[in-house]
Amino acid sequence: MINVTKTYLPDREKYKSYIDRIFDSGWLTNNGQLVKELEKRLSEYLQVENLMLVANGTIALQIAYKSLGIKGDAITTPFSFVATTSSLVWEGINPVFCDIDETLNITPKSISEKINSNTKAIIPVHVFGNACHADEMEELALKNNLKLVFDAAHAFGIRYKGKSILSYGDASVLSFHSTKIFHTIEGGAIIFRKHEDLERARLMINFGIAGYDIVTEQGINGKMNEFQAAMGLCVLDDISILVERRKAVCLKYTKAFSDVEGITLQKLNQDGDQNWAYFPVIFRSNEIREKIFSRLKASDIFARRYFSPSLETLPYLTKTERMPVSDRITDTVLCLPVYESLAGEDQKKIIDIVLSAVHED
Repeated sequence: MINVTKTYLPDREKYKSYIDRIFDSGWLTNNGQLVKELEKRLSEYLQVENLMLVANGTIALQIAYKSLGIKGDAITTPFSFVATTSSLVWEGINPVFCDIDETLNITPKSISEKINSNTKAIIPVHVFGNACHADEMEELALKNNLKLVFDAAHAFGIRYKGKSILSYGDASVLSFHSTKIFHTIEGGAIIFRKHEDLERARLMINFGIAGYDIVTEQGINGKMNEFQAAMGLCVLDDISILVERRKAVCLKYTKAFSDVEGITLQKLNQDGDQNWAYFPVIFRSNEIREKIFSRLKASDIFARRYFSPSLETLPYLTKTERMPVSDRITDTVLCLPVYESLAGEDQKKIIDIVLSAVHED
């Protein structure tokens, strides 16, 4: 069976050595030594400051909104994982959608058309790790006195115009779910521009507790535990080789599908690099997409209709207008399997099934 992704598991003995440290110390959670070590190493690797680890990527979004005091309307994308929208609604923030372009991202122009007196924040997504025009979005946010939080769940290690994509905005949020290129089993991180926002968020993820019997903030339990951090420390040791192997897989797909009538690939931002975490393919019609999906499945190959549905159609939202580009992409996109250990013969089989179905049309 070939899934759309496969969780990378590091050397078992290396992971066990970290687990032994946890057992020896008896310290399982509450900002333990492994969490501190992983925060330090990730800050160095990603070349960012004010990085804080949390239990998962969704609570990272919620804590970012809460610590920055975001209320009211937030302009965001309809083409993302559901958590981008659900986290806003969960925090009482009203999502206002603007459509995407061929990069599969929202753009400064599409955002500016939606800004009004109710707008308090912009929440863009670096979709599939493809960088938004982050500098232009910063200018737009500053001009209109808006908070800017990037959902960077897919953008681990991405650089944009010579610096980390995570250094833009008031905050950027990462997901370290086990399906991600870098993972901590479950987990996430927030990177803040201002240190005072980081300090406020640290209180929030520990119930607002500032000291013994002292509670100063409304808080929640959002902490990463030591077992998660142990996995992250192991995976981080191997991240360079994982990226290179994924790159080889993605470049083989690109060579096979470029200039094929009936197939469109995501337009990449040339000011940003890639981490090769995903490979989305956009087909001419939903019928072709479904035929390919079914044929792959019949061969025990499980691609994914990623993302679906277009988020403005979620049943718990009201007064949303349809986003025609996002709706069309949602109906025709398929993410093909990408992971570092995908065998060459398996990838050839995937490519052959896709091309055969497209050429039949």
